[in-house]
Amino acid sequence: MIIDKNRFKFYGWIGVAYLSLALLSVFSNTPDHYPERILLIIWKAIYIVSLNYYVFEHIIPKFSRKKAFKSFIRIIPALLLIFFGLYIWIGLGLALHLFSSLAVHNVVPEQMAYTLTTFLFFGTIKHFYSHSKLKQEAQQLRIEKQEAELSYLKSQTNPHFLFNTLNNIYSLAKDKSDLAPESILRLSKILRFMLYETSGDFISIEQELKVINDYIDLEKLRYDDSLQINLNHNVEDLKQAIPPLLLMPLVENAFKHGVSETRTDPFVNIHLSINNRRLTFEVKNSSEEFPEERSIKENIGLPNLRRQLELLYTDYSLTVQQGNAVFTTSLKINLASHV
Repeated sequence: MIIDKNRFKFYGWIGVAYLSLALLSVFSNTPDHYPERILLIIWKAIYIVSLNYYVFEHIIPKFSRKKAFKSFIRIIPALLLIFFGLYIWIGLGLALHLFSSLAVHNVVPEQMAYTLTTFLFFGTIKHFYSHSKLKQEAQQLRIEKQEAELSYLKSQTNPHFLFNTLNNIYSLAKDKSDLAPESILRLSKILRFMLYETSGDFISIEQELKVINDYIDLEKLRYDDSLQINLNHNVEDLKQAIPPLLLMPLVENAFKHGVSETRTDPFVNIHLSINNRRLTFEVKNSSEEFPEERSIKENIGLPNLRRQLELLYTDYSLTVQQGNAVFTTSLKINLASHV
């Protein structure tokens, strides 16, 4: 029989609690023979701890209804230990002169009842301990699953962002634009940021705004002066932390599915405010869509962002609205609600 040291240690601590209660009972109710009665209680505790460990860890877990006969055969030695073992164990203590018969008053039926009572004591504590441990393990598994999913979502976001940006550069190169080298330089700055700054869980608002500005500068190269871009912010502390590239999908969406499809007067208006740990990020862009023509379609960026928000925060909202020639996305987050 293999002994799990950690599990046996757990039963040992239960035994200490049981022993403490038993000793308290002796000091309260027994007027004499203290040394012998204390030795008797310690001797009984050794047997009780070992018996409970054996039954709860090696007998009950192996019980199977499909193999009822084999299980019953395995249980027979345990039953003998439960009903007669303590009596024999006490007899062994008497033979070793650890205590005298004056300290022993219980007869066999009383010893059996005593043993069954200890099973209730040990079983109750083991149940609550196992339940608590299962909850902790389930919580840990849930956290690990969410972290894995969040990592997967981030791995989707970066290639998607890179793919769209490379498409922009491809358009410039195809038109043999003199701006192609500059666009590649700006892309390299963004890639450097993505490689070295987004590996952690958080970046500062200041860093997020910087990469958004770099992305906007890169997009500007594709358009003439007709494109109107307005980016403003009201942030009480630019060092506040948010998950990296959390706001970027909304900006990217405004260009790829808004400005690029607008034939006249393209524009993007971006406003960020953070006060008392409450973030509001609103992006408005020109659009050729009209609400009566067809329902709003979300590309990979917005559903991805929604799922990231579900995993990261408990208090947030993300809304999209298609108006007459204007598409609006509004993100609100209580940064203090980060899980």
